[in-house]
Amino acid sequence: MTNWILLRGLMRETRHWGDFPQRFQQDTAAERVLCLDFPGNGQLHEQNSLTSVEAMADFCHTQLAMHQVQGPVAILAVSLGAMAALAWAKKYPDDISHLVLINTSVAPHNPFYHRLRPANYPALLLTMLFGSALAREGLILRITSNLHTGAQALAISRQWSGYALEQPIRLMNILRQLFAAMRFRAPAQLGKIPLLMLAGENDKLVNVACSRTLAALWNCPLQVHAQAGHDLPLDDGAWVIRQVLDWQKQLNPAPAPQSESLSTP
Repeated sequence: MTNWILLRGLMRETRHWGDFPQRFQQDTAAERVLCLDFPGNGQLHEQNSLTSVEAMADFCHTQLAMHQVQGPVAILAVSLGAMAALAWAKKYPDDISHLVLINTSVAPHNPFYHRLRPANYPALLLTMLFGSALAREGLILRITSNLHTGAQALAISRQWSGYALEQPIRLMNILRQLFAAMRFRAPAQLGKIPLLMLAGENDKLVNVACSRTLAALWNCPLQVHAQAGHDLPLDDGAWVIRQVLDWQKQLNPAPAPQSESLSTP
């Protein structure tokens, strides 16, 4: 059985996974599923966020020993978390057996106007500077999810705003995380770690072209959800799990049954 590490993105914490980790562990028969908060987020919200993705990779590396997780581990990561996973795989390849990256984008392979759609700049800036926790989380949900609307969306926004009030992320930490993402440069070639990429066709935050470009560059499989947005585990966690299971079967096909030989007396 496999140990899985789950990594979230910008301004997100482990509680934003919802019940996805439990469903993922049950359906994949994983030995353990560990969700990590980066410094500045969630349980680590009082710490300063790291200003480089490579430092995030160092942090993740140290967490394996701290949480007594036996490697190598598989990683499923979203957005900024996926950048950290790439840096982790480059610096500590023996830590990692498999990578699943969701809706990520990286320089220098993706242009800035694909990495963060310009239409979102004004609303994000105004809400981050002057909006309430509920307004901010409502905006994030509208930008990152396509399949949650109406009363359901309001309930999720209220739940997320509760997280933000309990474990608030400082504006300086948001800027530090953005700075880290802007500075990160992904390699043109990856090592031998198996990689699966997942993306939402209607991602309103990051253009799906980013995932298509990276999958072609790294020669890895890409599965695209026709309706989902940036937060694929929220929009359709069951679909994400199916893609991972199908990919694992392709990597480790079941042995063909051996036919019995007939002997003559």
